[in-house]
Amino acid sequence: MSSDAVIVDVIRSPSGRGKHGGALAGVHPADLLAQVLTALLARNDLDPALVDDVIGGCVTQSGEQSINITRTALLSAGFPDSVPGVTVDRQCGSSQQAATFAAQGVIAGSYDIVIACGVESMSRNPLGSNAGSADPHGALLHARYPGGLIGQGVSAELVAQKWNLGRDELDAYAARSHRLAAENEAGGFFDAEIVPITTPDGSVVDRDETIRPGTTKEGLASLKPAFHTSALSERFPDIDWKITAGNSSPLTDGASAALIMSADRAASLGLTPRARFRGFAVAGSDPLLMLTGVIPVTQRILERTGLGLADIDAFEINEAFASVPLAWQRELGADPEKLNPRGGAIALGHALGSSGTRLLGTLLTHLEATDGRLGLQAMCEGGGMANATIIERL
Repeated sequence: MSSDAVIVDVIRSPSGRGKHGGALAGVHPADLLAQVLTALLARNDLDPALVDDVIGGCVTQSGEQSINITRTALLSAGFPDSVPGVTVDRQCGSSQQAATFAAQGVIAGSYDIVIACGVESMSRNPLGSNAGSADPHGALLHARYPGGLIGQGVSAELVAQKWNLGRDELDAYAARSHRLAAENEAGGFFDAEIVPITTPDGSVVDRDETIRPGTTKEGLASLKPAFHTSALSERFPDIDWKITAGNSSPLTDGASAALIMSADRAASLGLTPRARFRGFAVAGSDPLLMLTGVIPVTQRILERTGLGLADIDAFEINEAFASVPLAWQRELGADPEKLNPRGGAIALGHALGSSGTRLLGTLLTHLEATDGRLGLQAMCEGGGMANATIIERL
């Protein structure tokens, strides 16, 4: 018997700089996620024994983030050992996929209560360290793509080139992200979604470390391109290199979690749902232009739900690089004022495995603050993929 899948709550840690000396760099990633899970239970006075499953996202699943970190985290949070957990990897969309799996399980009748979550400590588990010196692509993939696949930074350059996005436009968008995030932080907008994290030395982190108030496009203009090499210039002679650390999302530490259940179960527990899921979609895209999947996946989810862009009150398109939401907006013609209205990952950070449920929380809080009804989030993903989700505020 199917049921609406509803969101009862979504919370996150602050975003810490994902490098040595960052505010959350001293916290083991399993402990980071455990603190968020503990807070989620406490905020909703929920007995953890009632949770059917915990589905977590994490990208760099090695070292401290290996051996099913979701299960490690829920046990660290004090859940009874009867509660299972699983960790998924759909690259940057891992926790968005976790939320999709959770909601689909509820709709199918397989779950009553499930937590979708995600974590990434990029200071302690650097991006790509799970591959080490190994080549993750076998002979058949190399045969299909003779030049070899490229990094996301170069893909961001190709996107900027294809959609004629200039350096000034990219930097202006990045400055907008910091401005909006700083204004909303100062206004207390993020207070409802952030839970404080206690570090091993006893200090408490309760504010995002990645927001840089006062960022201007003029200041960003002084930064050099981050991904340019002579070898890449030979392979891509037409690129006018313009992607910098300033118009890209920073390395980030963070965790987030969403409490998802059937509408009937929420009612029986006396919990008030904040939103329900209206649709899901996934799409593959060119693995060289791997960041463009947000365009076809948006078209797919709108077609499946029978909605149009004008029906959506807010869009969260992950700011892995400024070229991604700008190309998305230019291609689809969406209202730019509805795009990442509270700032995005350029300012708020992109803790890979955590970003999907982080975006979900920010989107929902924005809909509540503006009396909006429908929100769409989309995430570009490594390897040429994308996730999209539409929620309806209740």
